[in-house]
Amino acid sequence: MFQKHSSEGYCSPAENVTRKTLVYGEKTLMVEIHLVPGGQLPRHRHPHEQTGYLVSGQIELTIGDQTIKVSSGDSWCVPGGDEQGLKTIEKSVAIEVFSPVREDYIR
Repeated sequence: MFQKHSSEGYCSPAENVTRKTLVYGEKTLMVEIHLVPGGQLPRHRHPHEQTGYLVSGQIELTIGDQTIKVSSGDSWCVPGGDEQGLKTIEKSVAIEVFSPVREDYIR
């Protein structure tokens, strides 16, 4: 399956945060996330394993009880069920992959 780029399909799950589902299959789902300074995702958890790559910018990412500054080129993995949250330090773009597929992210 191929998915061509489109400027449509973005949603705003939180203030200063936009997200778009890029593509999904039977076992994984990929999203693009845009964050601007002041944007944050409060601490939360879900059953999906989540891997991410910061394309540009800088964020502060919390996984469990560890908080680190993540810069462009860095990546992470959040095991399913672990608590996580983030704060935006500078305008950022991230790509994240979820497994299993997050049904709530399918448009």
